[in-house]
Amino acid sequence: MIGQRESVSGAHFAFTDRWGGVSAAPYEELNLGGAVGDAPEAVRDNRELAAKSLGLDPALVVWMNQVHGADVAVVDEPWGERPVPEVDAVVTARRRGLALAVLTADCVPVLLADPVAGVAAAAHAGRPGMVKGVVPAAVRAMVSLGAAPERIVARTGPAVCGRCYEVPEAMRAEVAAVEPAAHAETSWGTPALDVSAGVHAQLDRLGVCDRAQAPVCTLESDDHFSYRRDRATGRLAGYVWLD
Repeated sequence: MIGQRESVSGAHFAFTDRWGGVSAAPYEELNLGGAVGDAPEAVRDNRELAAKSLGLDPALVVWMNQVHGADVAVVDEPWGERPVPEVDAVVTARRRGLALAVLTADCVPVLLADPVAGVAAAAHAGRPGMVKGVVPAAVRAMVSLGAAPERIVARTGPAVCGRCYEVPEAMRAEVAAVEPAAHAETSWGTPALDVSAGVHAQLDRLGVCDRAQAPVCTLESDDHFSYRRDRATGRLAGYVWLD
């Protein structure tokens, strides 16, 4: 259920795999995405299972309506009955116990926290979002709330790797013109993109040095959902929260 979990000075980071939930094929088992065609009650149960496995209150998990953009929402409580906004990053300050969640199935889930300032963020960085600068936007929002880049801990989760993310040459050139670190080649010698490498290069330029990347390629791993591999599939989640 929880494929990776780490705690750093009171900041907690976790990434799910696809197992331990109640969804049926093709979303088996722990689909956490509510907009992929799965039964709503299965998604609700899965979100409750995942949160409780992390010791979280499911009612205190903040989700996003992700649209491959660069907009950021600052939150201090769950949405409740309010519409979930179309953003690709959420940030909270001094709200202990509130968990921020990001959904992915090949894109890069980015979790950020400054435990000293009590500021955390979660961002969804696919190819469009990485190019638009969603991760720098999230870091800027954190800094505006008191975070310091040199104190930020950054963890990126399972995502499609540069050896597998084949794209047309024109697309690779367009993306690499914005973020050269994303330039890649597949294992079979065709143009590719490495979005995780691009995200980490952006974080490095922002002064975020405490960074780690999950070693999992979603397309290669049967334990993870991959849209590029399966099309009709579930969504993984990354969670960040502070004590």
